[in-house]
Amino acid sequence: MTETLPTLGVVFWPVGTGDSSTVVVTEDILMQVDLNDRAKADDEDTPEVPVVDLLVEALPEGKDGRPFLAAFVLTHADKDHCSGFAELLKKATIGELWATPRMWRELMDDPDAELCVDAQAFHEEVIRRVEAVKKAVADSDEISLGDRVLVVGYDTAEAEHSYHDLPDEYLVKPGHSITKINGTDYEGRFNAFIHAPFKEDCAAARNETSLSLQVTLTEDNGLDAKALLFGDLAYDTIIKIFDYSEGHSRQEFLEWDLLLAPHHCSKNVMYVRDGGEDKLKVDILDKFEEHGRGGAVVVASSQPIPVSNTAGDNPPHRKAANRYEERFRFICTMEWPSIADPSPVVLAVGDTGAHIVDDEVVDLAAKALTASGAPRRRLTRIAAAATTAGRFSRTQVQARTARVETGLDRVRSAVDAGRGKDTAPTTAVGFGRG
Repeated sequence: MTETLPTLGVVFWPVGTGDSSTVVVTEDILMQVDLNDRAKADDEDTPEVPVVDLLVEALPEGKDGRPFLAAFVLTHADKDHCSGFAELLKKATIGELWATPRMWRELMDDPDAELCVDAQAFHEEVIRRVEAVKKAVADSDEISLGDRVLVVGYDTAEAEHSYHDLPDEYLVKPGHSITKINGTDYEGRFNAFIHAPFKEDCAAARNETSLSLQVTLTEDNGLDAKALLFGDLAYDTIIKIFDYSEGHSRQEFLEWDLLLAPHHCSKNVMYVRDGGEDKLKVDILDKFEEHGRGGAVVVASSQPIPVSNTAGDNPPHRKAANRYEERFRFICTMEWPSIADPSPVVLAVGDTGAHIVDDEVVDLAAKALTASGAPRRRLTRIAAAATTAGRFSRTQVQARTARVETGLDRVRSAVDAGRGKDTAPTTAVGFGRG
């Protein structure tokens, strides 16, 4: 079995019920979609996952000598999608931020609206960047490193928001593709087609204004992988996305190899309340199935799916998981490959096209990386970092009473076995083979 990962892919971190997805476009260009770094992760006996520390360590070095993240995309400002942003901003240079109009709308409608600390930090940084871009444009200067921003989505009150007079290239509406990241065009390798938020939803609840996009990654051989990311959208908005794109003959932007289950496997994606009961909306499942490509996989970024749910217990929800499992391969991040030892789900583009990288391959790559200590492909480094994160999550499983050997433990055990504890290896290990 090979221990090599392709160069192009997306890593879905095991972070409990929340989203942290890292898109690897090139060795030096990475995009983070949402973040759920639960603080206080230094203690190995707590369930919190130190995503920021692990991600920063695996990032490339930027022009300023700091860890460099090309773009950070926030689907919406809920805590389980932005936790750790303030820390990430301190520890790395973020080339570009993608934000929706919802935060301006939220603060305009309710100046006392409560945002978590990281959502506040994100909004303040976006406001700073908006002004920095406008000043640079007015002065005919280049946009400085760490100042770029995109505002993605419609708002009927746009004229009242500070971003309204940004040049058009910094304002992106649904129905359009983004191929540039941090000012550089990666057309033919990266495409983010924006589905939502819609204009008519601009004043809706926060979840229903989630940024929704299809990310397509294409290798030099022409093979590609497509992921649908819907944030925390529910049935009404998702079905509108399918109807609208189909009506405009944009079916190619609905195709998917991986669907990140909206709202962490919420039943509200395919059930609506009718007469006090949940009514299954089969049409949305039919749409998912119609546009899913061969081997399509649904990934729920959530805690393990419960055997059953009590009233109000959502997400994740067993009924939603059952509906997905009836039609697709279904993976829960905190159950992959096991509840005891969660590892990242990796969607990659290789010689055979889009595929979920086998956990054993990710584990072997992590071992080789740790053993050799030499620079490796960026997708491998990110996947290895997320594998390490899994060890912090084992105490989330209440039934566990004994220590198990997890991702990092396996790496250390393999290194110890090969070296004889502190003894230096007599032959090269993993990627270090001649």
